[in-house]
Amino acid sequence: MRRPLVAGNWKMNGSLESVRSLLEGIKQGVGDVKNAEVAVCPPFIYIPEVEQLLSGSDVAWGGQDLSTESSGAYTGEVAASMLNDFGCKYVIVGHSERRTYHTESDQLVAKKFAAARAAGLAPILCIGETLEEREAGITNQVVARQLDAVIELEGVDALADGVIAYEPVWAIGTGKTATPDQAQEVHAFIRSRVADKSSSVADQLRILYGGSMKPGNAAELIGKPDIDGGLIGGASLKAEDFLGICTAAN
Repeated sequence: MRRPLVAGNWKMNGSLESVRSLLEGIKQGVGDVKNAEVAVCPPFIYIPEVEQLLSGSDVAWGGQDLSTESSGAYTGEVAASMLNDFGCKYVIVGHSERRTYHTESDQLVAKKFAAARAAGLAPILCIGETLEEREAGITNQVVARQLDAVIELEGVDALADGVIAYEPVWAIGTGKTATPDQAQEVHAFIRSRVADKSSSVADQLRILYGGSMKPGNAAELIGKPDIDGGLIGGASLKAEDFLGICTAAN
């Protein structure tokens, strides 16, 4: 049975004061969440503080991105080994904002997935379509292309070391949410795509939903057979909201 995962993506938000307050709130409530895994992905600069505050707790943490390179003259980049130094378990790769604002290609995202795995980090691979692509009826083609880039580089078995997050780009930060049936349809397609190459990997692969999940819709979304938790944006910045989603996953 796949254990649900709820991972908070804080994006470029937070201050030392707000990070401390948020994590204290999460730690106070997460003890009731026994059947789901909980993680947070803060901005790089706050990871040392997060490690200090969460060490010994039931909450994992990770980075929002990483370099394909292990070291060198790459100003502004962060290597997988640096994330390891601060106890990270996860790292997000291929978020739609990275693909859009930083023009990250499917091939580059696949290399980041590989760099994370090589360092023992669990990559959270984000895939999903824009509104234009959904309206054009090519959601499955887009998702398959993004997924296949990783499989072609690393092999299907590599997916067993990571997590997939389906994020309809049109539902990120817009307040719009894919209906549970819409989300389930794409999650089922992703799992079947993987199953075509390895049924065992597909069966254990956690596929998260990432598109304006909130406490009010989390239970219905996560209740679908192929939705194994959530990659949470805005709602992860408020302890009460984040814990509400964790409770739904529990």
